[in-house]
Amino acid sequence: MTRVAWLTLLLAGPCLAADPPATGASLPVGDAPAPAVIRDNVADGHFDRASMDRARAVLAEEHGGATVSKFMANLLEAGSAPDGGAYRWDAEAWYGSDLHRFVFKTEGEGLRRAELGAAEAQALYSRAVGRYTDVQAGVRYEFQPDGRAYATVAVESLLPYWFKVQAALFVSDRGDVLSRLEGHTDLRFTQRLILQPRAQILLAAQDVPDIDVGSGVSRAELGLRLRYEFRRQIAPYVGVNFEKSLGRTADFARAAGNDDDDDTTVVLGVRGWF
Repeated sequence: MTRVAWLTLLLAGPCLAADPPATGASLPVGDAPAPAVIRDNVADGHFDRASMDRARAVLAEEHGGATVSKFMANLLEAGSAPDGGAYRWDAEAWYGSDLHRFVFKTEGEGLRRAELGAAEAQALYSRAVGRYTDVQAGVRYEFQPDGRAYATVAVESLLPYWFKVQAALFVSDRGDVLSRLEGHTDLRFTQRLILQPRAQILLAAQDVPDIDVGSGVSRAELGLRLRYEFRRQIAPYVGVNFEKSLGRTADFARAAGNDDDDDTTVVLGVRGWF
């Protein structure tokens, strides 16, 4: 190695060993005020005010102020049952912006050879209170089993690792207080093959004999559904679902002659949205 190379290496050594200066995301967080909004736009000198106002209105709508809608069928399925099979649906639709939305939800189930077992609809106002959390308030009407109305307050949130959860409180027009906790997540084997675990717990503040619901934790549900997304908007699935009555609710079921207070079904259905 030449003397010039040795000299260059010796002079560069301390510089290479020193920590590089902080840049970008590695800079310390500051508390300086935000810069003033730039208002002297060059385009204002070339277009009239009316044209610029229309352009700014379109820009504001397309970047957070847009009004959009969505329909989502989470569950549309048929399942096995000892007396000929069962069916179930769980769907929702909403219309509004990122902050304010009108939400409509409906769900229910029944047996093919019997009357509808349960059916309900909810009309809610939804307000975003955080980046991943909405608070909802409105009414719920339970068509089956006996028809009653509820005032409803709910919270929906997306937790870390993509767990979507919902907690809802219902107060009926007869003074009954019920609650429902539910959640699900998607476990992706591939970009199209997805396993979805689901869980739901029903609770009651008091016995409600009219609808065979007991106080405390009244019913729990666990399900696994494996779907394949031929298109993102539509995906058939197959799965298994387990439901069990608990506590006083199980006592009501046995008193009505139903000794089997749990139910395991194999389901086949489709999930879709537009």
